[in-house]
Amino acid sequence: MNILITGVLGAALLVATITDLKSQKIHNWLTFPLMLTGLIAHTVHGGLDGLALSAGGFALGLGLMIVPFLMGMMGAGDVKLMAGIGAWLGVEATFTAFLFTCLAGGIYAIAVLLMNFAQFKAVMANLWGTFLRFLSTHKFDYSPVNTEQALPRLCYGVAIAVGTVGALILNFTQTGSVVVR
Repeated sequence: MNILITGVLGAALLVATITDLKSQKIHNWLTFPLMLTGLIAHTVHGGLDGLALSAGGFALGLGLMIVPFLMGMMGAGDVKLMAGIGAWLGVEATFTAFLFTCLAGGIYAIAVLLMNFAQFKAVMANLWGTFLRFLSTHKFDYSPVNTEQALPRLCYGVAIAVGTVGALILNFTQTGSVVVR
């Protein structure tokens, strides 16, 4: 089952990365089959326990990413991709993939901002001002960055791919399996 999971996720993450970089879109023709085949494969391989493992990972992947989506911070394709990954990995490995994705996304965002230093300075000044306002008023008052040009959009599918691969490697080195039951 490890080879199947690694192969399916590897192919899906490669396609998601390419399409996200090209068109800033992760297509439904990739994410919906990823979700469905994860649920089916685990059910066939592990019966109701496999279905529970897969459904739990699906729900966690969806749940963790829906809040940033509702706040307008990421696209629906990113949410569906993480839900599909969850359907293949189960709860524990999905949570690890999410944490690694957050780290990769943060590094990616800083790298993109550093490519335009003026925007980076504006973002850092805004964060510092927000922090100082919070210390003095004890209220969180976030004001958007005032820059002449819009902040760059991130292709978060790239961060999801890097985070998931990191989680697969970590889980495999620790347990000998990419899925933690």
